[in-house]
Amino acid sequence: MDNATFRYSLLLVEGLKIPPQSIHLSFIILLITYIFITIFNIGIVIQILVEKSLHEPMYILFCQLPINDVIGASLVIPRMLKDILTDPSARYITYVECVFQAFFNHLYGTTSHTILIIMTFDRYVAICNPLRYPSIMNTRMIVKLSLGAWGVALLLVGILIGLSVRLSHCKSVIYNHICDNASLFKLSCESVVINNVYGLTFTVVLLTSSMGSVFVTYFRIAMICINSKNKATNSKAIKTCSTHLTVYLIMLISGLIPIVLHRLPENPEGRKVASILFHVIPPCMNPVIYGLQAKVIRQKVFKLFTNNK
Repeated sequence: MDNATFRYSLLLVEGLKIPPQSIHLSFIILLITYIFITIFNIGIVIQILVEKSLHEPMYILFCQLPINDVIGASLVIPRMLKDILTDPSARYITYVECVFQAFFNHLYGTTSHTILIIMTFDRYVAICNPLRYPSIMNTRMIVKLSLGAWGVALLLVGILIGLSVRLSHCKSVIYNHICDNASLFKLSCESVVINNVYGLTFTVVLLTSSMGSVFVTYFRIAMICINSKNKATNSKAIKTCSTHLTVYLIMLISGLIPIVLHRLPENPEGRKVASILFHVIPPCMNPVIYGLQAKVIRQKVFKLFTNNK
């Protein structure tokens, strides 16, 4: 790798174009949101770890989702809070920090899908093979599923970012509010055909695998519920599946909007806002949805507010 690769070790981040009169309000809203994400997601994880009744495969697998949400939010929001209060001409970031941020930015989005895929498998086994569920979803299987979800994401994102890092760069401005893969390879004056092909393939494979697994699984579950005459079983299946499906749809929709807007260069600010919402809405909604669905967590939350009152 030649010295041209490190020609611009310090990059200027364009950031959000916020009117001066809205800077402090935007900062406060984003800060409160980040505090909410951190406290509630970590609180859910701690509650699941200390409450023995929640030591079930469904909640153990779910534990990885709030951890991923906190990581994703922590690598984006604090930097944005700093940039909001910084003059646009002084929003610098080193190239190494930019690569680091881009890697974890894409890892967050990819792992959100892979974690929900293994949670889909758990729901499928629980409803379609209830008698074999304890033997199938044992500790060994949970470890395998977890390692698979994170391992696949690390591999795919590692190749994605690696293809961009290999390029020398002749520009020093990030035309975005955060660093991502597109921001990295757009710094180069070399051909980025390979980057675009792999990036498109990466997105198609991830979304196809994610949506395909969810559709097939819930179609099978729906057929079983229709043919079953056990109302109690059907009610439990609908309850647990609706929670998972709601979380999945929130993540999917909030993730697809930035991808679509990325193809519309005439609206860069809208794309930036959509990207922020992807790092905000799922991490805010996930602990609320799963927290209220879990009876033990719900009772403890109500008890906490009752005691305070």
